[in-house]
Amino acid sequence: MDKIIKATPLEDYRIEIHTSSGVSGIFDVKPYLGGSAFKELLNESYFRMVRPAHHGIAWPHEQDFSADTVIWDIQHAQQGA
Repeated sequence: MDKIIKATPLEDYRIEIHTSSGVSGIFDVKPYLGGSAFKELLNESYFRMVRPAHHGIAWPHEQDFSADTVIWDIQHAQQGA
């Protein structure tokens, strides 16, 4: 299973991602911010607390994205570019 090893928060609710298999790219969190579980991420200082966790990424209050979701989004964003 691929594992996110680096997650660097960027401007505009995006995160630079690097995985154990060499996949890298930008994960755009904006499409997910409408969900009630992710409302807290609208606070920019809280958003910047993202870290790799449990193969994916997570924040202190347990909001998270699986590696599968992040990698799928990155790959499909690159195909659409």
